[in-house]
Amino acid sequence: MQHVIVVGGGIGGLTAALCLAAKGFRVAVLEQSDRITEIGAGIQISPNGNRVLFDLGLSDALEAVAFRPQMSERRDWQTGEVLAGGPLGDSVVEKYDFPYYHIHRADLIRVLADAAGASPHIELYTNLGVADFQQDADGVRVHDRSGGVHRADILVGADGIRSVVREGLFGPAAPTFTGNIAWRSLIPTGKLPDGLVRPAATAWWGPGRHFVHYYVRGGAFVNCVAVVEKEGWEVESWTEKGDIAELRADFAGWHDDLQTLIDAMDSDACFKWALFDRPPMNQWGSGRVTLLGDACHPTLPFMAQGAVMAIEDGAVLAGCLSMGMDVPDALQRYEDLRRDRTASIQNGSRRNAKLFHLHGDDAVDRNQSAGDDYRATIDRLYRYDALTAHLGEQERTS
Repeated sequence: MQHVIVVGGGIGGLTAALCLAAKGFRVAVLEQSDRITEIGAGIQISPNGNRVLFDLGLSDALEAVAFRPQMSERRDWQTGEVLAGGPLGDSVVEKYDFPYYHIHRADLIRVLADAAGASPHIELYTNLGVADFQQDADGVRVHDRSGGVHRADILVGADGIRSVVREGLFGPAAPTFTGNIAWRSLIPTGKLPDGLVRPAATAWWGPGRHFVHYYVRGGAFVNCVAVVEKEGWEVESWTEKGDIAELRADFAGWHDDLQTLIDAMDSDACFKWALFDRPPMNQWGSGRVTLLGDACHPTLPFMAQGAVMAIEDGAVLAGCLSMGMDVPDALQRYEDLRRDRTASIQNGSRRNAKLFHLHGDDAVDRNQSAGDDYRATIDRLYRYDALTAHLGEQERTS
């Protein structure tokens, strides 16, 4: 049984561990935090991601903590007019076989960690930061910051945008500030007027900024994320508190519904963080070492696909490694299968960062074509099958 070390106990790392264990690999997950948990905001998991999670047997656990939106909509920042969107709910299941979920990051991490903890093929290590690694023809040696050495056949860096594994492969390179900062807050639904928030994935587009809200935790909370173009503040932290007066000023003059949401936020639980980015990589790995998720394709949150791309990575990686190829060849196949798709999501998210924030006539032109663009994009995204992507066309159809 081949042994894989996965560095990083986030969504991508845990999904990869579960997919690898399901294929018969022995996996060690090394997480630098003192416990496997997650702070942060809600995320959206579309059918292409849930195809993988359901295959791992997580459907009941996810259904217990997620929210199924009935629609997706893009609205004008002043009038509230719906500019684009489409049905979700049962419609998306009928078309793509799997649901669309809104879920809090902490809830998804808990589901994944519980499943990993129950697997006899997965060992979870916390408070174990990686210092460096070496590889040769026989395997990989990972050195932790306490002086320990861990040996495996394969090393997967799923350790985020500031990945230690990435730096060990390709040298140091700092990510770039995008000129956008994001606000986040969770609002108990009981604090809001009935009907204010529809059962939808809603994004309000406006000049220089946008505002997203949707239900999480079965509808008990409304997750709000507001993105503003702003320079001079580049703190990259999920736990940095923001001044709600600044948030109000950022969205002054926007629709009354958004003013009601901002007024309902807890001023002690309103956070902001700077959004950083990296360009798509031409190479993800070398030999017995590869990367996954934000370590190789950090994605801005403007297509709701960042976490889903990491989930897909885990399934394709496990599929390629299960084919009986030499490890370097299998890892190269994984990279080749994933590189273009993830790069297109990175680039599309960058384009959306500009598209959502257009002014004047440019915004008018955008609004006129938004519906057609939206439908074409989601069909391309949701039909992807990460469970069979490692197979050639002939094997998939035979």
